Amino acid sequence: MNKLILASASPRRKEILENFQVPFDIIPANVEESIHEGEEAKQIAMALAFEKALNVLQYCEADDIVIAADTVVYKNEIFGKPLNYEDAYRMLNLLQNDIHVVISGIAVMQKSTDIKIVDFESTKVKLKKLEHERIQKYIESGEVWDKAGSYAIQGKGSLLVDWIKGDYFNVVGLPISKLDDILRKYFKIELM
Repeated sequence: MNKLILASASPRRKEILENFQVPFDIIPANVEESIHEGEEAKQIAMALAFEKALNVLQYCEADDIVIAADTVVYKNEIFGKPLNYEDAYRMLNLLQNDIHVVISGIAVMQKSTDIKIVDFESTKVKLKKLEHERIQKYIESGEVWDKAGSYAIQGKGSLLVDWIKGDYFNVVGLPISKLDDILRKYFKIELM
């Protein structure tokens, strides 16, 4: 039987996949997440997901199926993970009271078949108007670290969100419906 490998150290991606009663192992990818000027957000997310999957594929058995994802936030610029307090504040201040797009690139690969599928999902999110103190309090909660755009919709960050249009799980970091489509179409694997 084909074994699924999640190429991620993200506890959020692990939790999403655990909802679907399919066995999987985790091998975190060792890839530097660099963003280059002039690239489109969806290209960056897909390229990083591809690099992560390719990095982990070398450690897998031939029939293993590697799943990798990368998420970025976009509003006039690409927002990755915050570098420090000031960067987190800047991001949240720019995102508040406006609409932005969360884009996750997804890559699914298998050595034995040489199948390499790369796609993306995008979801619109509108944050509420946030006062200076609310942004500070949220950053001080510690939840902003290691999150694209400096917020976690599945945690305290849900209090900052006015509405979303699209795949909620995409905003969390793993577009599970898109992954299910890919696994069913190319690998004959059902998550349900």
